[in-house]
Amino acid sequence: MEMLDAPFRRLCLVVLAFGFHLGRAAEVSVWSVNINSTKYAVFRKTLYANTTIFMRFLNDTGSCDRNLAFNISWYLRSSVCYNEVFNTPDSNAMNMFGMDHMLKDAWSGFYSQGYMYFENTSSLFTPKVYFPDFNPYQPLSSPKSDPSNQTLTWPDKPDVGAVAKAWEDGPYLFIVKVLFRGAEEEDIGAEQLSFAFTMKVEMKGPHDYSSPADWPLMIFFMVMCIVYVLFGALWLFWCACYWRDLLRIQFWIGAVIILGMLEKAVFYSEYQSIRYKGDYVLGAVIFAELLSALKRSLARILVLIVSLGYGIVKPRLGTTVHRLAAVGLLYLLFSSVDGVLRVTGGFYGTVALVANLSLSLIDSCVIAYIFISLSQTTRLLKLRRNVVKLSLYQHFTNTLIFFVVVSVIFIIWTTKVFRLVDCQRSWRDLWVDDAFWRLLFSTMLLVIMVLLRPSANSQRFSHSPLIDEDDEEDEAKEPMMNEAFEGMKMRGSKPDANGSQKLLSKEDEDLKWVEENIPTSVADVALPVMLDEEEEILKTKMERSKME
Repeated sequence: MEMLDAPFRRLCLVVLAFGFHLGRAAEVSVWSVNINSTKYAVFRKTLYANTTIFMRFLNDTGSCDRNLAFNISWYLRSSVCYNEVFNTPDSNAMNMFGMDHMLKDAWSGFYSQGYMYFENTSSLFTPKVYFPDFNPYQPLSSPKSDPSNQTLTWPDKPDVGAVAKAWEDGPYLFIVKVLFRGAEEEDIGAEQLSFAFTMKVEMKGPHDYSSPADWPLMIFFMVMCIVYVLFGALWLFWCACYWRDLLRIQFWIGAVIILGMLEKAVFYSEYQSIRYKGDYVLGAVIFAELLSALKRSLARILVLIVSLGYGIVKPRLGTTVHRLAAVGLLYLLFSSVDGVLRVTGGFYGTVALVANLSLSLIDSCVIAYIFISLSQTTRLLKLRRNVVKLSLYQHFTNTLIFFVVVSVIFIIWTTKVFRLVDCQRSWRDLWVDDAFWRLLFSTMLLVIMVLLRPSANSQRFSHSPLIDEDDEEDEAKEPMMNEAFEGMKMRGSKPDANGSQKLLSKEDEDLKWVEENIPTSVADVALPVMLDEEEEILKTKMERSKME
């Protein structure tokens, strides 16, 4: 394949080496934090405007000393920069408690704060309205200027357990500080008094517990569920109509469609659980990530076996099966670890770097293997002059090239918008970074479905042992003969000509003798004898009739 030269292959390697997307876990809206000492708790979430933050304290009054009083203060901060909220470690976020200025110029936002005092544990565990009005919020001032005197208030009243309210769509940082004191106004150490309770924080807005960063992804997974159901119905209809002419590669396509359908359904149910309950079941999320890793691994193997010509050019994969299994298992292993670490909160630092580099390295090997296999398969079909299969693989190659170009453009855009910026303002578009790659593969799967769909003429794409193997042997021998005799002079051509003349003259003499001595057919010998016998019979019959 002339168009897939070395520079193009290097471009493909660069695409997959840097094209891994920084996926993220879904944002939860309900947290339960165990409190047994002075403690800071940090919560991060993108919120819709008018989202209400609730706090409740749960436990048995007997588990805490009755002489304890609690001072619980909170600090709510918004920022136009997504990375300020979500990339700041907890240790640094605690130092931002009570801060009234921006971290950097142009990192604008607002803040609000308040505190609640509980005289005893009974008051702490009793649901109540904490404030007569929502605390006002103020804009963050510039680091080099004086604090702003502007104060903005809320017209509505808080409900039971409500402590704060979001004033605009954006990323929010919510910090809670729990302090305890003795009833006699003397500080008492935690070793002298024992207490333990659960602090429950909820953030509920216009779309229940769903956040503006996750709401588009939930709609996307719902649409993709419908798309994969249509894929499955269409593929099942084709297979039912032409079940006698099915190819082996078409069963692989069906398996990928089924896994994709399950994957989208599980992810959609996860986002639905977060919307209505505020949290997800960890086991279900881990299952979704493992299912997604399995589907992506099988998808890469599918593209590889199509590129190798399995069932179309080659009747079997032979020793290539071991390499395909190794690639699939390696990708399944690293992608599973990557997905599980993301949802369990262990995806950061060196672990994230190793996981990303491993996946990008495996993907680079896969894409190099794909284009090398496509080049070999297309060259073989050109030598065989198989126009039908060659046209099929040319369309498939052009599709892959188009997807590579689109991936390059998207990677440049995401790098510019999300990674190479000091303040990440385009947080609303973060869902596109996850949805694009899923949509790209679904489009590739649709193209493969159309190109390799079951039909009455499916067998013209299948491997024909009697034809393909003979052509392969002849094509393998012909270049070897040409290479063996290339550049050699044919000696003794004249003696061969004289010898051939002698042979021809001898053959002419033999043929002449045969024509003279051997009749051309049996009829030439038998016919005169048969004619003589018939004449004698007729004469005998005439004589007998005369005598009678």
